[in-house]
Amino acid sequence: MDFDTFIKKELEPQDYHTLLPYFKLRYSHTCENILVSNFMWKDYYHTRYIRDDRGLIWILDVDGGPGTMVPLCAPEDLKHYFEVAQTYFNECLGTKMILYLADKEAVDILNLDPEQYEVTADRRYFDYIYDARKMMTFSGKVYHKKKNHINAFRKAYEGRYEYRSMECGCRYRDEIMTFLKKWETERNIEDAYHRVDYELNGIDYLLTNCSYLDYKMGGIYIDGKLEAFSLGVYGKAERMAVIHVEKANPDIRGLYPFICQQFLLHEFPDALLVNREDDMGLEGLRKSKLSYNPIYLEEKYEIRQK
Repeated sequence: MDFDTFIKKELEPQDYHTLLPYFKLRYSHTCENILVSNFMWKDYYHTRYIRDDRGLIWILDVDGGPGTMVPLCAPEDLKHYFEVAQTYFNECLGTKMILYLADKEAVDILNLDPEQYEVTADRRYFDYIYDARKMMTFSGKVYHKKKNHINAFRKAYEGRYEYRSMECGCRYRDEIMTFLKKWETERNIEDAYHRVDYELNGIDYLLTNCSYLDYKMGGIYIDGKLEAFSLGVYGKAERMAVIHVEKANPDIRGLYPFICQQFLLHEFPDALLVNREDDMGLEGLRKSKLSYNPIYLEEKYEIRQK
């Protein structure tokens, strides 16, 4: 196969509007189908891509070797670009292909031969999908505890808190990063892959390059000080808000559900679904995401060429 016809390059913020149409060729409800997410984690995975007019193939560094994700293309072209990706891995990179974080629809379309591929569900990376309307109100019996926590927060800080929509600029970047670094120090999350460190670096990258990218930010201020922050993207076709970042002062009761609710109400009022991403296999994070009562989990699979 002649790969000279493909454009090959590293992911850069200037690529945003060029690459965005590829994400609209086939919709999935996974967070990987959001371009901003790929920018946020670009340094962690050393993200590159090759593309032509009809499809895009990711090249990532995963666990010391090359990997990829589902090609971005129309559903009817998915088998073709899967084969293109495999050929690139086999002939240009000299290795068998490993494809990560494939959504179930893609797996069903590909319908791969089990003699040639190993397809495995990876529960660590299932996305949690919620009813947006319920998260905007926390109404109903299942959200009784969340509602109580929010009410306790409102009562304790009455007249002292406010929600602010945050815009691109140095002022907010410095304020957000100061808050996030303090949050990281206090939380001290055990993560063997150091993803939390790269997450903060990725957020800084988004803030630094905000003039190129399209996302929403908001924060809760108490006595004029930032105490909770969230960042996300809205998919109009799916009417789904994808929450890439949500951090709050853990010592303030009710602040986490409050920023969750207020961010949706102010930034994504038309959303029907909310994707709050995966739990990375971290027990505490899994418990927290389940406590918000997801309506379903968006499955993801690993595909290995035998």
